[in-house]
Amino acid sequence: MSDTAELNGLEIAIIGMAGKFPGADNVKDFWKNLENGVESVTFFTDQELEANHVDSQLYKNPKYVKAACVLNDIEKFDPSFFGLTPREAETMDPQLRIFLECSWEALEDSGYDPYRYEGKIGLFSSSGMSTYLLRNIMSAYDLRNSQQIRQIWLGNDPNYISTYTSYKYNLKGPSFNIQTACSSSLGGNPFMRCTVTH
Repeated sequence: MSDTAELNGLEIAIIGMAGKFPGADNVKDFWKNLENGVESVTFFTDQELEANHVDSQLYKNPKYVKAACVLNDIEKFDPSFFGLTPREAETMDPQLRIFLECSWEALEDSGYDPYRYEGKIGLFSSSGMSTYLLRNIMSAYDLRNSQQIRQIWLGNDPNYISTYTSYKYNLKGPSFNIQTACSSSLGGNPFMRCTVTH
């Protein structure tokens, strides 16, 4: 924006960013990868797929794509930093663990301490269905225990990602989960802009 441009009060400034991407653990490394044309998709051999218990009939199908976008170090989560017990973190969808980390990093990048800031900080998020719940948790835990069910549900239902994070960080602005499948982040932009400017 030039110095001579008139402001109308509807401007929005991005003052903090964070992210974790395949082949890049932060926004700065992600940008370097984009600049340098780095391929961040991981391609797997049949042996690697076999070692990860992928059905051989599946990966031998010529239409099966032996590739994925892999995030580094998703198991390196410090539950105590977020006021969680190791058990709570263990039953929590990795999407939420990463979201908690990235949200905190974005706040740090902005220079705002959510526990001291007196204004409103809003949170708009999106996440996919929890395959972690289906593949790892349901077979490993006693789902008849009501306390475990509540904890597991909060940590794996994508509808709680914004409000849970807002609660953890004392955020007092709007807190919304936007779900429009693969267009959620883009589809949520008009809603976010309207909420922030009014």
